[in-house]
Amino acid sequence: MPSKGWFNLEAGTSVVPETQFFEGDSAFKFLGLSKTTRLYGFFACLAIGFLLSLLGAIVLFLGQLGSFAGECVFPHDTRLGAGQAIGLIKLSAVLYVFGTVISLVGTGFIIGFFRQLKLMFKPIRVVATIIFLASIGLVFVAAFVLKSDILCLVFVIIEYLAYTWYTLSYIPYARSAVLKVFGMA
Repeated sequence: MPSKGWFNLEAGTSVVPETQFFEGDSAFKFLGLSKTTRLYGFFACLAIGFLLSLLGAIVLFLGQLGSFAGECVFPHDTRLGAGQAIGLIKLSAVLYVFGTVISLVGTGFIIGFFRQLKLMFKPIRVVATIIFLASIGLVFVAAFVLKSDILCLVFVIIEYLAYTWYTLSYIPYARSAVLKVFGMA
């Protein structure tokens, strides 16, 4: 079966057709944005998403560090105890999830949300997409319904791995290379 386009993992070439992006309507067509403005929107969402994810990691690290340092230096001081540090895990997870979602929204500026959804559910990446989307929902369930910090952290890790695997599906032979690196191919 012949491959269609560079998004397919089995594609034999890595040449990006000139019309691959910006063909059809973006999700923001009603705003009348130029291609340059749409690129700015994409990169702005990417940067904001990255900063939120990074902020989530910083909150997680500093919260754990602050909790450890506070318990070692002031063992009877409850201002930053284990309860507050655990609450920081939830905040960190939510920041990371919002960062990831905002990064994905940026694709609406380039190829549109409907096209992105169609690409997400192609057979080559459907499993990674389902795990990724389910883990986003489960982070919120773990944080606000179950109030479990451990599960929150586990689902963030699963989300990160699924998002990485999903992203690798857009790069020809990237999944195969990763599997070879880890000795799984």
